Amino acid sequence: MAQTTVEGIEGVQGLVGQHLGHSDWVEITQEQVNRFADATGDHQWIHVDPERAAKESPFGGPIAHGYLTLSLIPSLVPQIIEITGFRMGVNYGTERVRFPSPVPVGARVRAGATLEAATPFDGGVAMNLGVTMEIEGGTKPAMVATVVYRRYL
Repeated sequence: MAQTTVEGIEGVQGLVGQHLGHSDWVEITQEQVNRFADATGDHQWIHVDPERAAKESPFGGPIAHGYLTLSLIPSLVPQIIEITGFRMGVNYGTERVRFPSPVPVGARVRAGATLEAATPFDGGVAMNLGVTMEIEGGTKPAMVATVVYRRYL
């Protein structure tokens, strides 16, 4: 269940500048990394070869793809916020994405979100959501992104 629930454009606008909550922790598994590599064609050894990554990587083992971390947003953001009063919503893109820290396979991550902006347009509202992916026990975030969603009345 979402930590924050809001309805309509006015409700969304009332949340600007507020931290909306955190998702549950999710473990990153080697199987998940391998499936992501198959889906994207990115089979770089630092992701898919645990033995080589343990010996040669500066990370001490395999790490998740940065884009795998980014791709968790659609499953984790609904745990943070539920928005009603619109007929549909779409992912409109990202303003920026950074990966400050690698995610080791076996680590747990969670998303935190802040509504940075809510800009009405004819027929709806554009929402800029700041999403930070934390690594359990980490000192730096795994990912920081501004994701833009559009909600239509």
